[in-house]
Amino acid sequence: MTNSIPEDYRNLLVEVKQRIRSAQYEALKAVNKELIALYWDIGKMIVTRQEGATWGKSVVEILAKDLQAEFPGIGGFSAANLWRMRLFYETYAENEKLAPLVREIGWTHNIVILEKCKDDLEREFYIRMTRKFGWTKNVLIHQIENQTYEKTILNQTNFDRSVPEEIRNQAKLAVKDEYIFDFLELSDEYDERQLEQAILGRVEPFLKEMGGMFAFVGSQFRLEIDDEEYFIDLVLYHRRLKCLVAVELKIGKFLPEYVGKMQFYLAALDDRVKLVDENPSIGIILCKSKKKTTVEYALRESNKPIGVATYKMVSTLPQELKNQLPAPEQVAKLLEGIE
Repeated sequence: MTNSIPEDYRNLLVEVKQRIRSAQYEALKAVNKELIALYWDIGKMIVTRQEGATWGKSVVEILAKDLQAEFPGIGGFSAANLWRMRLFYETYAENEKLAPLVREIGWTHNIVILEKCKDDLEREFYIRMTRKFGWTKNVLIHQIENQTYEKTILNQTNFDRSVPEEIRNQAKLAVKDEYIFDFLELSDEYDERQLEQAILGRVEPFLKEMGGMFAFVGSQFRLEIDDEEYFIDLVLYHRRLKCLVAVELKIGKFLPEYVGKMQFYLAALDDRVKLVDENPSIGIILCKSKKKTTVEYALRESNKPIGVATYKMVSTLPQELKNQLPAPEQVAKLLEGIE
C-alpha cells in the first residue's frame, strides 16, 4: 500500500510555511521591541542618577564592567553602548511622536540615525522609511549618505494642484529631486535608448532607487491614437498610490516642451489604460540636468501630476541644500505620508 500525496498538499505546505515565517517575523519584532525598551530604560536610569548628582563619567565605565561580569553571555553592555543608551533616551524622551516609532526599528538602525542625522525631522524620515521598506543597516547608511531626505523634500512637482488631497503627501514622497544610478554601466557618451536598455538590465536596483514601492509594467509602452503610434519609455505602477507612472528618460537638460508631451501621455493612459479603481496616472521626467525656475514655469499651468527630477551615476548633491529645505511645519506635514 502506498501513501499518495493529496493534490492540494502543495497549497497546504505553502500556507504552513507562510504562517511559520509570519510567526518568526512577529517574534523578532517582539524581541526587538523588548530590547529597545530595555536600552531605553537603562538610558533613563543613567540619566536620572546623573541629574543633580556628583557622579562622574567613570560610573558608566564601572557599570559596563559589572554588567559584563554578571551577564557574560549577553552582548550590548559595553561602556560605548551604555553611553549610546543614555544619548538615545535623552534625544527622544521628550518627543511624543518619535519615542514610540524608535521601538519599531532595530537598535543598530537607531544608532545610525541618531549619530548621522542632525534634527528630529530628518530622523523621523529615516525611521519611517526604514520601518516601511525594511532597510538593512548598510542600505540605511547608503540612503543617508546619498541624502535621500533632502532629495525627497526638495523635489519639484505640481502635485499640490493636480493630485487628490488624500494621497498628495504620499505622491510627493514618491518622487525625488535626484536619483543615483550608480549601478548602471554606461560610457561617457550614450543615447536615451542605451540608458533605457541599461536600466532594463538592472530593473531591481532601479526600482529600489526609485523608492521601493514601484512595480515594473513595461518599456516602450505602446499607445495607438488616431492611427499613430506613441511609445512611453517606461511605465511603472506605484503600489501604495495605486496608479500608473509614466517615466520619460532624457540625456540632456530639461526642456519645457517635455511637460506637454508628458501631459499627452498621462491623458492617454488615464483614458485607455487606467482601471476604474486606480488613481490618475503620474508622470516623472528624468533629465541629466534642470534649472529650478524653468521647471517651475513649465509645471505651473499643467493640470496633470508631473514631477521633474535629475539622475546621476554618482551622488553630487551638496550639503548646502540642507539650508534650502522647506519650513519645519511643512516637512512634518509631508512626513505624515510615510506610513
